[in-house]
Formats: sequence, C-alpha cells, structure tokens
Amino acid sequence: MSELFDRIRRSKVYDLAQTYFVGMPHYPTHPPFLFGLTKKHGDLVAEGGVSSAADAIALGSHVGTHIDALCHFSCGGKLYGGMEAALVQSDAGGIREHSVDTIAPILRRGVLLDVAGHAKTDALPTDFSITPDHLAATAHAQKVEIHEGDVVLIRTGWARFWNNPAHYITGGAGAVPSGPGPELEGARWLSKHGVFAAGSDTVAFEKVPAASMPVHVHLLVESGIHIIEALNLEELARDHIYEFVFVAAPLKIRGGTGSPIRPLALC
Repeated sequence: MSELFDRIRRSKVYDLAQTYFVGMPHYPTHPPFLFGLTKKHGDLVAEGGVSSAADAIALGSHVGTHIDALCHFSCGGKLYGGMEAALVQSDAGGIREHSVDTIAPILRRGVLLDVAGHAKTDALPTDFSITPDHLAATAHAQKVEIHEGDVVLIRTGWARFWNNPAHYITGGAGAVPSGPGPELEGARWLSKHGVFAAGSDTVAFEKVPAASMPVHVHLLVESGIHIIEALNLEELARDHIYEFVFVAAPLKIRGGTGSPIRPLALC
C-alpha cells in the first residue's frame, strides 16, 4: 500500500473536465445549466457575525463533461442486449436497464489520440470526418496501442471554443449542431479494439449533423461502449501525454441516462 501511495504522490494529475457556468454550451435537445445563489452572505447573520451562502443548480444529465449510460440510445425500440425500451422506462423512474448508476467507478488505462495535433492544426475544421486511417495513423505516430478495456479519448481541439458557446455547438455554421468527429467506420475501429469507453472534446462524439446518430447507435446500442463528451484535452496534448490512468465516477442517478463526471488523468 505504501508503494501505491508513493506512486500517486509522484504522479501528475490532469483535470479533463470543463467548467460549468450560466450560458455554457449545451446540445440543443438537452436543458441548459442553471445556477443561482439561494442564500447570500448577510441574509442571515449568526452570533459573532457569522454568515453563510448557498446555491442551487439544475442541469441535464448530458450537459457539460459527462458520460452516456448504455440506455441513452435505442434503435428499433431496443436497448443494448435487445431489451425493449418501452418495457423498462417511466417518466419518474427513468430507465431500469443499463442506467448510469450501474456504471462502476472507472479506473482504467487511458489513451489520448491527438488527431488535431497529428494533423498539425489547433482545431479540426467543422466538417472534418475522423476515419480509421486518422485514428491508426495518430496512434502509430504517438507510439501507442489500443488495448481491450481502454478509455480512448480523441482530441479535435474544440475544447478551445468552450467559452464561445455558439462556435462550440455549431462551428459558426448556424443553429444546427455541427462539428468534427468520427463517422460510423471510425466508431467500428474503436469497437474492434474492444474499448470500454470512447470520448472527445466535442459536444457530440461524432461528426454532426448526423440525423440518425450512427456512432451513438453503434457504440451504445450495438457494442455496449460508453461515450464521454465535452472533455478538456488541451493540457494532455500540450504535454504530449498519450497514456495515463483514467479516473472518473458518474453520479449514482437511479434510472439515469447519463451523468456529469470530473475525469482525471494520472501519469
């Protein structure tokens, strides 16, 4: 145990989460992040001049840096494993199968594929489609291999737009969410490697717009692979950290289709 503590003390920790703030980017089909003080300093002053402040938040479970539960998507009315979604869902109870509270705390090998860096650009263009060739070439250049059970994170460079919500969601192309990411063949490259989860620094881990969201369907419904979105991968890329210990834990929301997370990379 002392050896483990020593290794942790020697590790550098990278925070891979984006900051929450009123007006932050969010996918238009999900509710925005709301925040406000419910009690200000001075509203109630106790003996000795002591005062406290408190606040309240409201947000969708797919807003900010978050993980998708397998029940987030269905196809043909069926969830991952063939379960009929209509039989296990209710307004108040959520979805009883593959919900986010069934995801155990994540402590796994993480791999960064810096596709933007490999393309020698700060950020991929809005209409950039990440292919298996891009993923394989990036992994080869970084001298990393993808192993079964890994968490693979793809950097597009779009984390730099987080404080510009209009650009982060649409790339400045209008009201429809638009941005770079893998299409179906890229998702199949990941699933063939048997990854546990795949994530990126974009709002929708696939090239959008995509009416049928084929990457989400393939990973969540067909392959049982979790998706992590809205990551901040800039510091990892800056320091050329391509392998690390990935640590994250979803909130235990019974019946939930997703959850905010605060992921960390230790190396």
